[in-house]
This record gives sequence, structure tokens and C-alpha cells, in this order.
Amino acid sequence: MLKEKKNINSLDAIEKMKYPTRLHVLLATLLIFSGLLQAQKVTVTARMDSTTLWIGDQSGLSFEVTQAPEQEVSFPLFFDSIPGGLEIVGTVQTDSLRSKDGYLTVTQRYTVTAFEDSLYYIPAQPFIIGGDTLWSNPLSLKVIQPFEIDTASHAITDIKPIYKARFDWKWFFKMLLLVILITALCVLAYFIIRKFFRKPGSAMDLPEVKSSLPPHVIALAALDKIKEEKPWQQGRNKEYHTDLTDVLREYIERMFNIPSMEMTSDEILDGLSNLQVSQKSAHNSLKQILQLADLVKFAKWNPATEENELSLLNAYLFVNQTKVEELSPNETEINKKDNKN
Repeated sequence: MLKEKKNINSLDAIEKMKYPTRLHVLLATLLIFSGLLQAQKVTVTARMDSTTLWIGDQSGLSFEVTQAPEQEVSFPLFFDSIPGGLEIVGTVQTDSLRSKDGYLTVTQRYTVTAFEDSLYYIPAQPFIIGGDTLWSNPLSLKVIQPFEIDTASHAITDIKPIYKARFDWKWFFKMLLLVILITALCVLAYFIIRKFFRKPGSAMDLPEVKSSLPPHVIALAALDKIKEEKPWQQGRNKEYHTDLTDVLREYIERMFNIPSMEMTSDEILDGLSNLQVSQKSAHNSLKQILQLADLVKFAKWNPATEENELSLLNAYLFVNQTKVEELSPNETEINKKDNKN
């Protein structure tokens, strides 16, 4: 009997030792869980830029949420107005900022206004975090009428004249400076391209000839320059045929008053169709030049040396057969005397 009592006492002692151990484990678990809850704490704050506002003026309404980066918080959605009577102006602006302790602060900002003098109450707004709901703090805004309305007088007043805004000289000088800067850059780019990127040996590099000179004189001088440089022998076939046809187009435009610089080859030949009767060889020469040039420029045709030289020869032939030489004053007087005799 005594031995059984001793066994019972020893079991009671063991049970008493177990309880403090379980209690310690429970306390430690609660501390850890409370720490995790503290770490996942979310705060919601609502703010107004001003507590008073004149009718028609605007103010900022912000909702700020501080949360852990991995948390998802759903903001309330507003479209035309905020509960409480404030009207939304423009779109919502969202911004986020990470603090040093790792928390993320997300801010949504609305621009609001009101058109009645009253005290507006903005109730608490719900924010959804997982399955829980947090509420923001309520706000109030006093909208003030800036002038007194005479309700006793019923006199009808005229419509106020159109308000003339002041001229913005600051904007004007900014635009003027911008235009001057762009113009200077364009001029500088023009001179740089002219000096460093212009193709050497082009027939269009000839010095400007006085417009009083006959068209055939200008054309023959340009053809002489092309003949002297022989660009087709250097593999510059496209450049050669472009320069050759440009010389003839300018000659035709001045000689026959045809806007050949904006016309296709077929249109030029149609415009000079009268030459098929009076100067058929000249018309055929021009046709050979234009057709070969189109093949080189658009079909990447690689003509033979004889074809290139034939185009230059036909260009001389076309100019010489269609030119109109002006007589000098002495020759004119001699012709008059011969006619009288």
C-alpha cells in the first residue's frame, strides 16, 4: 500500500513538471504569432489637402495604404464622385514608395471639387486585404461661398463680358527661342551636308550660270563636265544617268516650257511628241536616254560601256538639234541688209 502511494506521488510530480513546459511552448507560440501579425500589419489613412474650400476650387483627396510587399490590398473604386457629395476632376493618380524597413506605401490621389456651400462629410472607405476589411478614417470638408448673394433683390443683371486672359510673355519668348534654335540647327546642318557629304564630281556642282544665258549653253557646259569626269568608268552608273537626265530635264523645261522636273519619262516624250515629225532623230535620241536611265535607276540595270557612251552622245545630239541660237546685234544688222538687197 505504501509502495502504491509512492508511485502515485511520483506520477503527480511528473504531471506537474509537464504543465510548465507546455505553458512555455504556448507562450512562445503566441509571441511568434503576434510578431508575425505585427510584421503583416496594414494601415489605411485618408487625407485632405485642405479642410476648407471655396466653391468651384479644387483640392486633393488621398488614400494611403502601408503594407508588406507581398500583400494585396484592394482600393475602393470611384468614378464621378466621392461618397459624401464631392465631384472628381480628372483621373486618379497612383504612386508607390518603399520605405527602409521594407514596407510599401501605396497612395491614390483624387482631385475633387464642390459647387455648394456646405459641410461635406466623407465616410470611412473599405479596403479589402485577403478576407478582411479595413476602414479608413472619415473626413470633412467645409465649402465656403466667397461672396454674399443678394436674395432680396430680384434685379436681372447683364451677362459679364468675356474675360481676356493676359498675354503669356514667358511662353512667347520660349517659343521664339525654340524657333531660333531650330532655324540655326537647320542652317548648320545644311552647311555641314554641303561641305562634307556632297558627292564630288556631280554635274550639278557647276557654278551658277546667269539665267540670261541660252538654255543650250548651260546644258552643253554640264554635258562637257560629265564627259570630262566619265563617272560610268568608275562604276557610278546610277549617279551618271541621274545627272545626265537632270541636265536634259532642265534644258527641256527652259527650252520648251514643259515642267519636266516633275514629269515621268513617258510624260516628257508625250509632251515633245511634235518632235517626232519635225526632228525625229532628236526625239529618238531622247527616248534612248530616258529609257536606259529608268532601267539603271529603277531596275538596277548594269549597262555596257558602249550604252553609257551612246547616252552621252545622244544627249549632245538632242541639245544641238533642238537648240535655238540667238544672233548677235552685228549678225542681225547684216541679215537686215541682205534682206533689203
